[in-house]
Amino acid sequence: MGNVVAYSLFTDFDINLFKSGKHYRLYEKLGSHCVVLEGQSGTYFAVWAPSAESVSVIGDFNYWNEEEHKLNVRWDASGIWEGFIPHVGKGSTYKYKIHSKITSENIEKADPFARRCEHPPKTASIVWEDNYNWKDEKWLKNRWEKNSLKSPFSVYEVHLTSWKRKVEENRSLSYFELAEDLVQYVKKMNFTHVEFMPIMEYPYDPSWGYQITGYFAPTSRLGYPEEFKYLVDKFHENEIGVILDWVPSHFPEDAHGLGKFDGSCLYEHPDLKKGYHPDWKSLIFNYGRNEVRAFLISNALFWLDHYHIDGLRVDAVASIIYLDYSREEGEWDANIFGGNENLEAISFVKELNETVYLNYPDVQTIAEESTAFPMVSKPTSIGGLGFGMKWMMGWMHDTLNYFSKDTIYRKYHQNEITFSLAYMFTENFMLPLSHDEVVYGKKSIIGRMPGDEWQRFANLRVLYGYMFTHPGTKLLFMGNEIAQYEEWDFQSSLDWNLLEFFPHINFQNYISDLNLLYKKNNALHDIPFTQDGFEWIRYDDNENSVMSYYRKGDNEKDKLIVICNFSTNTLRDYRIGVSQEGILEEIFNSDAFKYGGSNVVNEIPIATEAVLFHNQTFSFITSLPPLGISVYKYQ
Repeated sequence: MGNVVAYSLFTDFDINLFKSGKHYRLYEKLGSHCVVLEGQSGTYFAVWAPSAESVSVIGDFNYWNEEEHKLNVRWDASGIWEGFIPHVGKGSTYKYKIHSKITSENIEKADPFARRCEHPPKTASIVWEDNYNWKDEKWLKNRWEKNSLKSPFSVYEVHLTSWKRKVEENRSLSYFELAEDLVQYVKKMNFTHVEFMPIMEYPYDPSWGYQITGYFAPTSRLGYPEEFKYLVDKFHENEIGVILDWVPSHFPEDAHGLGKFDGSCLYEHPDLKKGYHPDWKSLIFNYGRNEVRAFLISNALFWLDHYHIDGLRVDAVASIIYLDYSREEGEWDANIFGGNENLEAISFVKELNETVYLNYPDVQTIAEESTAFPMVSKPTSIGGLGFGMKWMMGWMHDTLNYFSKDTIYRKYHQNEITFSLAYMFTENFMLPLSHDEVVYGKKSIIGRMPGDEWQRFANLRVLYGYMFTHPGTKLLFMGNEIAQYEEWDFQSSLDWNLLEFFPHINFQNYISDLNLLYKKNNALHDIPFTQDGFEWIRYDDNENSVMSYYRKGDNEKDKLIVICNFSTNTLRDYRIGVSQEGILEEIFNSDAFKYGGSNVVNEIPIATEAVLFHNQTFSFITSLPPLGISVYKYQ
């Protein structure tokens, strides 16, 4: 019989916090922890399983024998089983063998708090600790400035296992290899942040990481936990923030995962109308259960604490906060007020954001929320959900729909491309062109563009130019920056061979320069979320498919004039009314030769004239490139 020594990391205060759902550092207590007890090295194990008759730790150290190491249940009705096992240390593989008093089944479960997991398809947890020596003190000290809502925020979204692959070895790059290749690439492209699609351990590759079983473990596919820390550290060394996709909306039914953990609906809601997601065939967390809320909020803080993450993009928020999300009539029950809002989930989301910003005021939470739910990115103190930003899905749909139309028809759809500004300032919006837009037969972004090859690239340039001069922060999915023709395939590398051809090289350089324009001009990021940072010059030139607007910063001298021509016509002697006299310099033009354009550029500064035009005191005449965007600044 193996020896389990009675020992605990929990205080009475810890238990009270846990029961009330207010323990936000559960990863310091639950799970496996290497400790020395009375001079003897070993591992302390603790697991929450209130419906268990017994819990054993089985592993490579006891030949997976459930009789060897039975944990002790706490006396305080917390449902926590715990104990110290001598001679078990870092690298030991284990699971919990749970005998359920609900079903009388013997269940083998991975540790919900494991810091490392076996490489799928293996499913055991691994005792792990590391003493990684972080080198990002400077970044963390100044992060409040880099992560501010007034700073440039341009995000490169990456699926780590398919960004670039070692084709000859049929494998992805490791965390160490990504720390060299990916970091330098993101820096070269002038993005301010990188966002990783979920890197928490997941069993099924086609889920892209959105079906998580190891919430506290970076996937072992690419290396060790400390190697992932090294990757984050290298980004910070190069002044690039790291955002993680985080999935508190659902989890898979895999036998070793959280589902029916102790034979009961422990983590999932017991009512299938609230606890099962019909689209994703997955389970939904019970947001009304205190211990589950503590688990999720602890997990969010864990990545900010142990991995120095700079932001969390919260997946599928609409599916969390609506009871009728993806459900037909009769498949959901109204809340106590007769509405379709999940009140417990909304309360959880608010508590999550309050806790994150209280503990890490210099990070950002970003909601992927696809409905018109009000005040998603407003403070909870005034009734909002408390996110820092929200994805602007309406802008994305309208923009891609508009640009997919043949240019001769665009004059009939001017309202589609201008409509976003009617509601832009109701939230702190991020403009996303994400992975979701280049899969499942939707085509790549360039694949949606009309016309011949020259026109498709020109359309793409003006689309992204419009995006980067539009109010709000930005997000581009990998491959968009090289104008990849094919849809994204999670099993394959990006088509880097396209960079053998000038149109793709030129376009890559264009995106790099566009990021630089965005970063260097305060008018494009000083005031991204209020009307003070934007003013229409003219939005109703439907006949020419042209629109023009000001972007403004905190300082009047930073003001820019942006003109977009969405037609294939070169418009000579085009007059623009402006409110201010002066000399204008064209500081950016998407039609330049170096980007593959026709070089309808305005190299000579232009003086405004005292000619009344469109109710403006002054005006100037310029040439507008075909399918081009021009940006002007007063000298």
